[in-house]
Amino acid sequence: MHKITSRAIIGMILNALDQPSNTWVDEISMFFNSTQELEEYAWLGTSPVMREWVGERIAKGLAEEGFKIRNKTFEATLPVSVDDLRRDKTGQLMARIAQLAERAKDHDAKLLTTLIMAAENALCYDGQFFFDTDHVSGDSGVQDNDLTLNVGTPSAPTSADMESAILQATEKMLGYKDDQGEPINGSASKFLVMAPVNHLRAVAGALGTTVILEGGQSRTNMIQAVGSLGGFTYGMSINPRLTNADRLYLFRADGATKPFIRQLEEDTTVSAIAEGSEEEFKNNRHLYGVKRIGNVGYGLWTGSVLTTLT
Repeated sequence: MHKITSRAIIGMILNALDQPSNTWVDEISMFFNSTQELEEYAWLGTSPVMREWVGERIAKGLAEEGFKIRNKTFEATLPVSVDDLRRDKTGQLMARIAQLAERAKDHDAKLLTTLIMAAENALCYDGQFFFDTDHVSGDSGVQDNDLTLNVGTPSAPTSADMESAILQATEKMLGYKDDQGEPINGSASKFLVMAPVNHLRAVAGALGTTVILEGGQSRTNMIQAVGSLGGFTYGMSINPRLTNADRLYLFRADGATKPFIRQLEEDTTVSAIAEGSEEEFKNNRHLYGVKRIGNVGYGLWTGSVLTTLT
């Protein structure tokens, strides 16, 4: 009888890790390679706007704002029975390997979701909470990305409620200014709506239907109108890790800078304690582990708006 080797199992894990991963992660976060335990991100304001060239060039200094992200080491270990290997339980083993790889690939989504849920009480580069009512940077003026909207039932909003929340957040985001007093989202046209599972039907209705039912009457869906007239597009991400049943998030998905940062010092590696090991002798099993070194952190808050339904 053929016996699956540790080399074959490692190959299965690596192949599974190469498959496509969560798409919303790339839409709302910037990726940076890391070369040390602690990385510093100097958010040095924004690039200067063009001006009429009169006299000499003017090199505009940048406002010094920044923060640091410390890398962490993450791991997961899968035990495999030597007897199962001998009995060639390939199908069962493949299912377990697929789940291990799926969870490893979903790791950044898990970290980012934790970051999002903590953002009302976590400081970002400007010294304010990431979601806050009084962000100020240079000549930006006071700006708010922590909104509220009064609806009938916050945990079970209607499509009309959700339409209002999404449009309110979009309007607010389009008005944000940088440290030079210039619009920072003037070219924005692609957005991501992130919501908990209990908002699925309302978000789908607000984004995907042409007609909204409100007060027993049918009317045009204004998100659809805005999309056709202004070229705006909205994606939907129903995130089952979100535990707040009354919160909706809008993110800009097409900016050069994004709301969050992913940094990676060491990509996912696979190792094994297998044939001929002390683990095999003592416990009649092999161990297969994945390891990754990196972390996530807050980027530019101007690409995100929190709406709390009340």
